[in-house]
Amino acid sequence: MELFGLKNCDTCRKAMKALPNATLVDVRADGVPDAVMAAAYAQFGQALVNTRSTTWRNLDEAARATDPLDLLAQHPALMKRPLIKAGDQLFLGWSAKTAEEVAAL
Repeated sequence: MELFGLKNCDTCRKAMKALPNATLVDVRADGVPDAVMAAAYAQFGQALVNTRSTTWRNLDEAARATDPLDLLAQHPALMKRPLIKAGDQLFLGWSAKTAEEVAAL
């Protein structure tokens, strides 16, 4: 199981604590493989971009209009976190529902 996020993100830390067998992949340092990102975008669409982040607020309108996959490649911290890859299933964010679904695997 891989958890794509940031090592200093509180939500990612909570998910890692609940999923001790998961491997944290820091999106700033290591990025997200193109195949995983494409599958995540196909499944979650625009929800993959965290429009509440400071990074998003600091972007100009031209940058915000960029293709989401290109935008996430340029600014990995814009991705909603964590993105969890468990086998061939993907989960976005960390909530009680997500924790329950991942634990059931």
